[in-house]
Amino acid sequence: MAKRRKGRPVNGVLLLDKPYEMSSNHALQAVKRIYFAQKAGHTGALDPLATGMLPICLGEGTKFSQFLLDTDKTYQVTAKLGVRTTTSDVDGDIVSERPVSVSNEQLAQALDSFRGTDKQIPSMYSALKYQGKPLYKYAREGIEVPRESRDITVFSLELLRFELDEVELKIHVSKGTYIRTIIDDLGELLGCGAHVADLRRLAVGSYPIDRMVTLPQLEALLEQAHEQEISPSDLLDPLLLPMQSAVEGMPSVYVDDMSANFLRHGNPVQAYQAPADGSVQVYIGENEHDETAEFIGVGFIDDDGQVAPKRIVVIEPNYT
Repeated sequence: MAKRRKGRPVNGVLLLDKPYEMSSNHALQAVKRIYFAQKAGHTGALDPLATGMLPICLGEGTKFSQFLLDTDKTYQVTAKLGVRTTTSDVDGDIVSERPVSVSNEQLAQALDSFRGTDKQIPSMYSALKYQGKPLYKYAREGIEVPRESRDITVFSLELLRFELDEVELKIHVSKGTYIRTIIDDLGELLGCGAHVADLRRLAVGSYPIDRMVTLPQLEALLEQAHEQEISPSDLLDPLLLPMQSAVEGMPSVYVDDMSANFLRHGNPVQAYQAPADGSVQVYIGENEHDETAEFIGVGFIDDDGQVAPKRIVVIEPNYT
């Protein structure tokens, strides 16, 4: 008889407002403990010195975390002009200090050069891996390794404030864009150097900022449930967004129960009005107007034009 896994099979996505100086993994483990979840995973690390939106996928939701990793992000960042650091943030050692003499016109012209598509070389203090080892570990040893530039897009860049030696920006960027690198490059372009003084992630894809919750809020709900002698899930689970929110915007196809069973066993199926290629959300139901339609995962269109399984949900009974 198979051993029952520790925790409960809770599924969904929690939008955590990650606190300052906490690693993404520590935040993940805290949420997993509070929810007493069998499985949990985050959707790409957020720097310990950054705050803001960190989607935590629970249970079967972890199967769709990659899709959130690949989506665009929005940040609010405060740059400190005049000081360049090794890590391009407040945690690094000072590399240089230079006087700040920047006009509004100079700043506007510099910012405009970052908008649109460009190449960016990842920072040595990133979590990208080289020969199986994170870049920041090489950097801490004083070793610089080759990094390939990557295509990035700055969809929008809005100047919120410019006072003395501080510049506050709102930036909407494509996946894999390093805000610290943008700020470091901005400082060099202005001729005075700069580093990130404060960084907050406002959005991941189209997730609503008003659905974010903090760890103290979750702890308070857990304590409230214990005091009222009710299941914590009664108070905590309503905060979760559905698993399919991770693939919002992806085309949807609808299949019957028999086709769903084929997909669950790894077999492709025909689906009415399926697109010609790409990935698709898969539902058991009639069409997009069917309020009882059940999300069963993500498929892709194979060479025969059929829907093949890619990430299929397996729902276990909840014993709470």
